Amino acid sequence: MKKALFLAVLLTHAYCVLAQQGTELMQVTDMIRIKQISGLTLSHKGKNVAFTVNAIILDKKNPQDYTYKTQVWVAPTDHSSAPRLLTDSAASQPAWSADDQWIAFISAVKGKPQLFVVGAFGGRPVQITNSLYGVSAPQWAPKGKQLLYSSNLSLAELLKDSLLNASKQVPAWNTEKPGFNRYTKYNHVKPDANGDIEAIRSYLAQDEADRKVVKVFNKLNFEGEASTEPDYRFTHYFITQPVAGAVSQPLTSGFYSFSNAQFMPDGQSVVLTSAMDPVNNPDRVMQSAIYSISLKDGNLTQLISRAGLSLANAAVSANGRYMVYTVSKGLEINIPAIYIHDFKEPAKSITIPLDRNASNFTWSADSKHLYFTAQSNGGIPIYRVSIATLKPEQLSTFDAGMSALDVGKNLLAYVKTEVANPYEIYTSDLANKQPKRLTSFNNDWVKNKKLSFPEKKYYTNSKGMQVEYWIMKPTNLDPAKKHPVMLQIHGGPTAMWGPGEASMWHEYQYFCAQGYGIVYSNPRGSGGYGINFLKGNYQDWGAGPSEDVLAALDGTLAQGWADPSKTVVTGGSYAGYLTAWLVGHTNRFTAASAQRGVYDLNTFFGEGNAWRLVPMYFGGYPWDEQVKPILARESPFTYVNRITTPFLILHGETDLRTGIVQGEMMYKALKVLNRPVEYVQHPGATHELTRSGNIKQRIDQMLRIYEFFGRYVGKND
Repeated sequence: MKKALFLAVLLTHAYCVLAQQGTELMQVTDMIRIKQISGLTLSHKGKNVAFTVNAIILDKKNPQDYTYKTQVWVAPTDHSSAPRLLTDSAASQPAWSADDQWIAFISAVKGKPQLFVVGAFGGRPVQITNSLYGVSAPQWAPKGKQLLYSSNLSLAELLKDSLLNASKQVPAWNTEKPGFNRYTKYNHVKPDANGDIEAIRSYLAQDEADRKVVKVFNKLNFEGEASTEPDYRFTHYFITQPVAGAVSQPLTSGFYSFSNAQFMPDGQSVVLTSAMDPVNNPDRVMQSAIYSISLKDGNLTQLISRAGLSLANAAVSANGRYMVYTVSKGLEINIPAIYIHDFKEPAKSITIPLDRNASNFTWSADSKHLYFTAQSNGGIPIYRVSIATLKPEQLSTFDAGMSALDVGKNLLAYVKTEVANPYEIYTSDLANKQPKRLTSFNNDWVKNKKLSFPEKKYYTNSKGMQVEYWIMKPTNLDPAKKHPVMLQIHGGPTAMWGPGEASMWHEYQYFCAQGYGIVYSNPRGSGGYGINFLKGNYQDWGAGPSEDVLAALDGTLAQGWADPSKTVVTGGSYAGYLTAWLVGHTNRFTAASAQRGVYDLNTFFGEGNAWRLVPMYFGGYPWDEQVKPILARESPFTYVNRITTPFLILHGETDLRTGIVQGEMMYKALKVLNRPVEYVQHPGATHELTRSGNIKQRIDQMLRIYEFFGRYVGKND
């Protein structure tokens, strides 16, 4: 055993040394070279894997700009040949036919995503659908050649759809339009601005249909990511044949949405999830149940429900006996519990004991094991659970992030993110004992880069919680010099960072290449450490988490290579909040940059689509007398007059998750106070700017932070 452990350590050390053999430093434009891999799916016989690659390419319409292009690739799992491109056009969501001869995928036609089918080994794609609403989530029937897909449409579209609403019904639930208990149509009255009240209402309804004239809001959840949406939207499923011009038949209908549909193994029915409630407004419904719908007669049957709880992530085993699903609570900090439903013994309650948020549920071919991934301790490991023991078995380390997991008869396939490489596909045996890299989409250019590898450290905070943090030294560390250090903070607040985090891979390496040391941590309230840790920041978004991130910074400075007079801090979303909190409570930072942050919790409740975080974390609403002092105490804006640290504030112009007013009010206040502040808006950018936004804006934001910090810490070389 000791010999094996020594060999593993030796191999790991050799791997790290090998990984650092490159000589080129990471550049900001290397962001363009990263290929993001997702949508992985094994063929039924396990001989091939289909997946999507999202690449950044030059924009043909504007050669001075870049755009994203996602395409479907196929690779043999025996490593006998290189991956090959399935289609030249942009495509996503590949799905294998039962005989592995065909692949369905989604590609846009005139701006709408449509369903296509192509031979798995080449050929000309055939367009199957021409949906007015677009399509998504294709899936082949386990027997026969039927295809299942979903479409998303508005209430206005659903009301007049001849298939989904042939009887011209209206919602039975209250649409919450003041003065009207139910949905009211006016199309039977001629619009007339000078007519009677009914004619005027018909005229106004006509204006509402023309979004350029007016938007009228009666729904609770009216904020999207980049624009407000006054209309309710619904997702329904359709069945079609894989031939051009095939007529699709609706599988679901009604004024509610369905999700996560999948065929039962016998192909006779489909299991799906819905918050189906014919009485209550969809925005008010905080629970969902799992249903089964017969393909023969269309009968919908409720399989599992739990009062007041939300059921999701259902996945049926290959033999049709078991179904895994998760149960969570609304408006409460919680980790969804994992249950297994036994169709042979439905009264029996089977739970999987795991204090982590699991996803990517996939059953083994023999239905004896359940596989999934779960954020934990800075990584996203693969877990396996035997139905016989129900004990989770961890199959990979905390030093990497696994995603897009799929399981075949004799192998696993997954996308792996690690410090040495942001995205590649690996295959292995079912115990993940012999993983082997299948692709080289990033490996071939990353191998030439000189990378900084993190050291994992620990801190025990004042609540007795162990906080993990990671220190990345400057890529070209000079022992004779003191280097600036950057405290990076994650958002959420339930996010989790670690060596397996893909979204920060390039940014960390870029700043390390510029001479900065990086320290990042998972303070109390982070995901990946269990429910007690997750609740550790309840009614305490500021002081408690500040203790944890500052302890990580102190641990970095204690190593001796970092300059305590050149410390900077940055982070986005909740981390923008915590950055602002820090500079309002300490002057120890040389400069700070808050990205798309929340600074005033009262206005955040009103203008952000993540407004439910307020009652979840602070125990009520801004008008509740007992909550008012808590929101004031926990809002960084309350302490704006204390901020003297040079401060760069960044926000996307159309960010509706945190709301652009957050950045504007913080900037305006600091400007009135005549403090050193600069405000940057990126036109058209949403909250997802740094992850999937405009490429030039992503580069611009990173460079602006680097340049701003450089004004105060000096040249980093």
